[in-house]
Amino acid sequence: MFGMKPDVDLKEVLSRIEAAIKPYPKAAMFELYERGYTSLFEQLIACIISIRTLDETTIPVSLRLFAVVRTPKDLLTLNAVQLTELLHGCTYPDQKAYTMLGIAQRVTEEFGGILPTTYEQLTSFKGIGPKCANLALGVATGQAAISVDIHVHRVVNRWGYVRTRQPEQTLKVLEQQVSQPLWIDINRLLMPFGKHICTGTLPRCSTCPVLAWCEQRGVTKHR
Repeated sequence: MFGMKPDVDLKEVLSRIEAAIKPYPKAAMFELYERGYTSLFEQLIACIISIRTLDETTIPVSLRLFAVVRTPKDLLTLNAVQLTELLHGCTYPDQKAYTMLGIAQRVTEEFGGILPTTYEQLTSFKGIGPKCANLALGVATGQAAISVDIHVHRVVNRWGYVRTRQPEQTLKVLEQQVSQPLWIDINRLLMPFGKHICTGTLPRCSTCPVLAWCEQRGVTKHR
């Protein structure tokens, strides 16, 4: 049972959220997957682009890059300057270019050009943290994985479902409390929900589909 007030099945909560977010754009990784960028490498690269970057920028930058690069081998045909230019628009394009080149180089040398499909191996790559590893694995391979970004972290704490200070702590609690079949839906649904409805400031509480189960922790003003 779900730990908000009153107790309710998390599946029901997520179902109501899914209906509520239909008018809004999908989270970037899921949008790119639907457009055909389904490989683990593409999803991982798109997630790196998305770090501290809005989806409205992540998607066009990813599409620009994928018009040139679809595999580690493709990426290694570019130098850092060329790759940085393709990443123009996202945050820290030069830093991300070096991260991507390092990943492509190691994948080619150690894994025969194919990204490993375990969380432990992915997070051993420099520049790949829990969020991107879990999100890429969940979207590209269908593995049970929870990805916690700032929106997911804020929403589940506002509900009172978790009481944590950092996204990494939130991830560990969610893995304990959420059944695995729902893991990938946590980011797929709560990211756009947190961006468009349960916003950081002035959340839309008056029209929220799950207000009855929310503790509204930290909310002082709302719409």
